[in-house]
Amino acid sequence: MEKNELFESLPVPVALRRMILPAAVSQIIVLIYNMADTFYIGRTNNPYMLAGASLILPVFNMLLCLSSLAGIGGGTLLSRLLGTGEEEEARRVSAFSFWLAVALSLAFSLGLGLFMGPALRFLGAGEKIFLYARQYSFCVIVLGAVPTVLSNVLANLVRSIGFSREAGFGITLGAVLNIALDPVFMYLILPDGQQVLGVGIATLLSNCIACGYFFCILWRLRGRSVLTANPGVGLPQRRNIAAVFGVGIPSAVASLLFDLDYVVIDKLMVAYDEVALAAIGIVLKVERLPLNVGIGICQGMVPLVAYNCASGNRKRMDRVIHLSLATGLAVAAGSILLYQLFTPWIVRAFISDSATVALAETFLRIRILATPLMFLSFFTVYIFQGFGNGRISLFLGVMRWAVFNIPMLYLLNHLVGMYGIVWSQIAADILTVSLSAWVYATRRPRNF
Repeated sequence: MEKNELFESLPVPVALRRMILPAAVSQIIVLIYNMADTFYIGRTNNPYMLAGASLILPVFNMLLCLSSLAGIGGGTLLSRLLGTGEEEEARRVSAFSFWLAVALSLAFSLGLGLFMGPALRFLGAGEKIFLYARQYSFCVIVLGAVPTVLSNVLANLVRSIGFSREAGFGITLGAVLNIALDPVFMYLILPDGQQVLGVGIATLLSNCIACGYFFCILWRLRGRSVLTANPGVGLPQRRNIAAVFGVGIPSAVASLLFDLDYVVIDKLMVAYDEVALAAIGIVLKVERLPLNVGIGICQGMVPLVAYNCASGNRKRMDRVIHLSLATGLAVAAGSILLYQLFTPWIVRAFISDSATVALAETFLRIRILATPLMFLSFFTVYIFQGFGNGRISLFLGVMRWAVFNIPMLYLLNHLVGMYGIVWSQIAADILTVSLSAWVYATRRPRNF
């Protein structure tokens, strides 16, 4: 009854606050933990260590694409099934999403383990950074794929039934542990020169503990919710298996293309020098703060949109969308002001090498200007995920990354050089937002 009230009758600002705040806070903590690796490695003042770890960021994010497939595909469907009162089917979708996540993450782990050398060389790992990239990827991805993916999938499933606080706490737990364990392994347990390996081990352990927390949540909610990992409940109906993939695959593809964009940035930057790669590695993490808050806003919004879309309450659904949009744009605008004012201090928190600092400051001042456009771009994708319209989500994701962003990187790099890579985000997202606005105006559900 309490969760039905959250979805159906609580004032929209109150319901959004309960859903968005834990999601946004957990996203901030996750970002801090992602940046913590860069921060601690940067304390070595070794740009090769920093570049090696930064090189793995796109691969790690590709791993998280698998959690988008099972977690967002399954989670949004759970909310819609609850909106139409199909609880038994929702239970079967929960178990299916869990085991789908296990299978996909195992396959990814084995694939990278078998072909790590060629993969790292493809990403641009030269002789000076190859060892560090291999150490980090072995711990975080080869050994850590399953707990990392399961933690994120279970967080999405838990949030989709209204337990946003529990989902946020689990993600935050893993992040805080990572921040605490990094210096322990880097400076107390492992010898000098093994700092990247220490960070990798700390990340692996923290993700395993977070995954254990979510298993405890499943156990605590057994019989009281639709969440289960028990394969004995059976498979969902074919239409609902198709619905998981129908929303999950577009979400994963969009995330994959986003990370491919990062791979392209790294490969184009490393052609200039390792210092440029280290500088853009810092910027690509720092700029994620307002973006992660925006993702938290969307994550909290989507279950409410999905439930009310399925139950036919269009007025409440529209109110959720409009208030979430206003909140996200306010965060984006505030971030531009703060980053422009405090850029030197932000960059120097990660590394003191003067050449890297100079480049990173300039890169960050440019890239942060794209924040409102980037929020608007993925906000529209999340809305259509809530509607259950995976084809439009896929269309917008492919257009944004494969048609606008990545070609713009190559074009502006050719025309302008290194700084063209940095300006490409703004240029591409102007096109993306224009397309997204037209698609939303013409393709949103009309009949309830």
